[in-house]
Amino acid sequence: MARLPRLTVTGYPHHVILRGNNRQDIFRSTADYQRMLDLLFEHSRSHKVDVHAYVLMGNHLHLLLTPQEDQALPKMMQAVGRSYVQVFNKMHARTGTLWEGRYRSTLIQTDRYLLACMAYIDLNPVRAHMVAQPEDYAWSSFGHYTGRRTDRLITPPALYWGLGNTPFAREAAYAELVHAGISADQQGALTDATLSGWALGDAGFVAGLQAQTPRRLVKAKPGRPFSKSKGADKSAL
Repeated sequence: MARLPRLTVTGYPHHVILRGNNRQDIFRSTADYQRMLDLLFEHSRSHKVDVHAYVLMGNHLHLLLTPQEDQALPKMMQAVGRSYVQVFNKMHARTGTLWEGRYRSTLIQTDRYLLACMAYIDLNPVRAHMVAQPEDYAWSSFGHYTGRRTDRLITPPALYWGLGNTPFAREAAYAELVHAGISADQQGALTDATLSGWALGDAGFVAGLQAQTPRRLVKAKPGRPFSKSKGADKSAL
């Protein structure tokens, strides 16, 4: 069966995962991490993609992105991926591919999953037992949202501004949200949807989104399609 094209719709947030080939490290030094951030900033701006959250792990990275133009997201990811490999190979005297195929992504319902996805991303180093608390990890967006530093890469989503009326209130509310964690159901839904490429949201959201794209948004149910000419398949009743 032919592989479905990636699901990308302008103006909606997308959770993106990019992994190293065979789970190999894609960052070996502080310079590598910084170079990736510089490339993400450069190409997100040039292709008009808002970066809401990120985490750079040893062998993969997570991004929460909203493209503002058609095809902006795949063009940005292609530019970042190619540029980073060129520099990484030169710096570490290596050749060949670095990535495990193409990036994985899912489009998410903003009001239901956006803040949960941000927390999911910022909690990755904690789940991986790399640090005890998200504020202990340098290469994520958590520090920006909690007032520890200013990150030029980040464009806060509207839901973040709604967390409080002052910067201090928003920072405290976001820190509390992340430290509280997300449910196992939310974590599983975000992971599964991103790896499979299906849209993540309630039935009404998916139905409204389907009107904007010819690409199928959810996994088809097993079995043969219903045929009026032959009647219903009794085994499915």
